[in-house]
Amino acid sequence: MKNRLFVSWTEPRGMDCKQVGPETLCFCKHRYKQHKTDFVEIPSTRPILVPCRVSGCRCSNYHYVPRNGTQPIRCTCKHFADDHSESKPYKCLKGCSCKKFWSAFTCSCGNPAHSHKTIIETKSEREARGHPVGHDVPYAAMGGLTGFSSLAEGYMRLDDSGIGAPSREFLEKPIGPEDHPFLRAHSDMAQLSLEEMKDIQKPGMTKEEADMAYFEKRYQERLKAERSQARARTQAKSKSLPSKKR
Repeated sequence: MKNRLFVSWTEPRGMDCKQVGPETLCFCKHRYKQHKTDFVEIPSTRPILVPCRVSGCRCSNYHYVPRNGTQPIRCTCKHFADDHSESKPYKCLKGCSCKKFWSAFTCSCGNPAHSHKTIIETKSEREARGHPVGHDVPYAAMGGLTGFSSLAEGYMRLDDSGIGAPSREFLEKPIGPEDHPFLRAHSDMAQLSLEEMKDIQKPGMTKEEADMAYFEKRYQERLKAERSQARARTQAKSKSLPSKKR
């Protein structure tokens, strides 16, 4: 519990795109829990090495590699990650001229996979980076998992740190260029929806009644738009037909 290591796959700006758990596969195709995760004393050298404990495996340190759905990603030599050696520099075993594994695969955060790095850190080092550490657990191979939000990809966790609930001031501050791209893209729509709700809600209305009135208004607007589009198509079609000569 005292010497737990936190493992994450991090993009250049410091966001944890993947928090490694007990079942997360390494480049050597073995799970994180099959690596050396329990230390009597944390090594003073950095990076901390977490070698594989499976007999015959030459993996000297846990190295996360993303997957494309259920398949391993491909190297620029066109072979899968599984076709490469488990030890650095991860040379291809298919007899091609590939000297090391290098993939052009793009992470969901928008950055290429090769710009990410696997970080293995202690509790104090992770706290210094401003990232969550969760509760102390007796299981040594928990990796970077700190809660249910850890199972989501980094870009889906809108709070980069995940430490506690955000303050009211943080939630109500204007959306700026430093905020998540999803929030920036939909900030105008959210403001419009709030203004519409204020116009619809009448004194004495419950929240449920106001919501139903809002959705009914949007539904009627959509029906009106569909009818106008249908009329426009009918008029355009009638104009395109040749007129009959008498």
